[in-house]
Parts: sequence; C-alpha cells; structure tokens
Amino acid sequence: MNILIVGSGAREHAIARALSNSPQKPTLYCCALTNNPGIEPLCKEYWIGNISDADEIPNLAKDWKIDLAIIGPEAPLEKGIADALWAINIPVVGPKKKLANLETSKSFTRDLLAYYQIPGSPQYRVFYNLVGVKDFLQELGEGGYVIKADGLMGGKGVKVAGDHLHSFEEAYEFCEELHADNQAFVIEEKLIGQEFSFMCFCDGEHLIPMPLVQDHKRAFENDKGPNTGGMGSYSDATHSLPFLSKEDIKAAQQINLAVIEALKKECDERYIGILYGSFIATRAGIKLIEYNARFGDPESLNVLSILESDFVEVCKAMVSNNLSRAQVQFAPLATVCKYAVPKGYPDQPEDGALIDVSGVQYPERLFFAAVNEKDGKIYTTRSRAVAVVGVAKTISEAEEIAEQEINRIKGALYHRKDIGREVCLSCD
Repeated sequence: MNILIVGSGAREHAIARALSNSPQKPTLYCCALTNNPGIEPLCKEYWIGNISDADEIPNLAKDWKIDLAIIGPEAPLEKGIADALWAINIPVVGPKKKLANLETSKSFTRDLLAYYQIPGSPQYRVFYNLVGVKDFLQELGEGGYVIKADGLMGGKGVKVAGDHLHSFEEAYEFCEELHADNQAFVIEEKLIGQEFSFMCFCDGEHLIPMPLVQDHKRAFENDKGPNTGGMGSYSDATHSLPFLSKEDIKAAQQINLAVIEALKKECDERYIGILYGSFIATRAGIKLIEYNARFGDPESLNVLSILESDFVEVCKAMVSNNLSRAQVQFAPLATVCKYAVPKGYPDQPEDGALIDVSGVQYPERLFFAAVNEKDGKIYTTRSRAVAVVGVAKTISEAEEIAEQEINRIKGALYHRKDIGREVCLSCD
C-alpha cells in the first residue's frame, strides 16, 4: 500500500513512524517543506516544495500511485488539497476545504454552534468592520475579552486581554490592524480555567477519542511569556487529566458529536480525519476555545507514542466509514513531551544553528520538527526544532525520562523544564 504524508514537522514525523510500525508495511511517500531527517529515511520518495499546491500534489500522488493520503498541517487543508486528491479517487485522512473551515474560520465555528444550539460557546460577535467594536469591548469589560482574526495567521492572529492587550485602546488598535489587512475578526468573552486537548479519529459518523492531553503554549516556565506553537504537553496513564471529572469529559464529547452532526447537515459531506477540540474546564462548565482540523503538535507525539493499534488500519477505517472503538487501543501509560527550540524563539529565533542528537538514548521517541538536514548535519530553522517524549507508568516518571533525553540534545537551544512536573500539571 502506498501512503502519502503531506507535511514535514514533528507531527508528520510521528505519523510516519506510526505508519512504518504497521504490520502491513506500507510504502511511504512525503511532500515536505524541508528535509526532515526523521521522515526522509522512512520514505521511498521525498519531495520538497509547496505543500499547498493543489495542482502539483495530486500530480505527484498520481505518479506515485498513492492509495491513501494523510494531511498533517492546516494550510494544505485550507487550500483544498484533500478535495483535489479525492477528485482523482485518492482517499484522504483530513477534511475537505469547506469542512476544514472548522479550523480556518473562527466565525464559521462560532456561528455553527450558535445555529445548531450546541453548548460550549462564550459570548461573541463577528466583525467585518469597526462598527460596534468599542461598545462590545466595553460590554465584555476590561480584561474580559479575546480578539481572534477570522482566518489562519500562523498563530499570530489571537490576542488576549491581560496577556497581550492591556487596555481598550490597545484592543481597538489591534482591531484596526486586522481591518486594515482586510481580516474579519471575532471578539469573544475570555474564558478562565484549565485547558485541554481532546482529539478524536473520525469517519464522518463515528468519533473515537484519543487520550486527553494538556499542551503548554507559553514560551517560559510557569506559563509565562509569549505564545508559541507549543512547548510541550503531557497525558496520564488513565487517558484523562488530573483536573477533569468524568462529567467534564462526557460534556466535551457531546459537543464533539453534535458538531460532527452539524457539519454533515451544513456541508452535506462527511468529516474524515482528526477532530481536535481545544476545550477549557471553567466554573461554568466545559467551554470550547476552538477546533483544529488535524492532529495537534505536540499532542500527536503524546498519543501516537502509545498507540497500540495498527495505524494503517485506523486510517483505512476512517476513509471507508467503518471506524469502531475496537479498532483503536492505546497503552495505559503516561507521556510527557518537551520541545527544544532555538534561542530567541518565538520573537527573535536564531536561524541555522547546528544541533547534535547523537547522545539521545531513545531515538524512537525523538521527533524532528522545523529543522533542515544538509550534508549529514542538522540545522535549526526559525521555529521549534526537536521534541522528545518520555513514556512511563506515571507522569512524573515520564517527565524524568523526557528531561534526561532533552538534555542530551546539544546546540543553541532551550526548553521548559517544568512541563510534566507537579507544579505545572494544572498551570495552563
């Protein structure tokens, strides 16, 4: 079986490794942005170019006689790569463009929940101009709002009162910037509580949950500093999280199920792929922060590291609409993922620094992200470089393994030592 992976970060490295561990021994192909030294050796063909090119990617897939494709990042989903591949009869793990609006348009998701009366949304309004912005900010109150660009902006389109915006004036200026860039935007009530990532495999009708994960996006310890793509994450051997009740998990899953049904009615299409809800446990119950239409990064590293089932079989079940809970099994183990990132990341990251991973003791739990291999050497780019995952019976044991491993990576890098430690299990 020939399987195409679109993307070349740590998430796609985890996907490639899970596929290569399948007893079906698929032949892997990759359309990549950079030369990832973890993915390339696993593939028969490794192409570097524009992974959002809706003409080139299908042409390559035809030449390679691809039987199944898996799309890792959100940008190719937004550009309709899944649609283009389905059009030439190549099934895809990853939703079509209009279904991917669940991630690529903040207003689409909020309006979907409102129209179908699905619980979990905060108070919000969508703005296409600046009319009414000041009044709504005043209504939410000083420190009580979040402003989100409606489309994808590489993680730079969300600003939170108290963290990034410290006055109504700063908030209005950000709205002016978005409007000047012809961006619609959403202003919504700021939610206070513990965040968690709830990812599910989905075939359009059936949702099979993965272990819950808590991601830490702040650059520095104790969840301080600017937001990043994610500095690390952890999951528990129970597949829940220390701060969640069974009722919390049930409420989040009910929202997921309702959203899948709403998407089917709204788009007249099946949502196939990974449904990733970013939820928050508040005093008023479980609320939805946002949806992503693909695996999380780093969360995928946590869950795929303990997947016991045949990942190829799970993917085949998603695209053929016969996914069942019996097909998906995860080991009852805890995981802790830690990212090593370039010095200066995320605001002024050093580029092109040489790193050395030869001292790592568990290479099967090492994942390359935004790096480039040249002449047998590995160099950083301007984003997260490399991640390690510790796996053990408890979170504390997994954290110790991850910390030891990440300290064996040499180069101009830094990481958060506190992720997975007791002080940070609920500091998000």
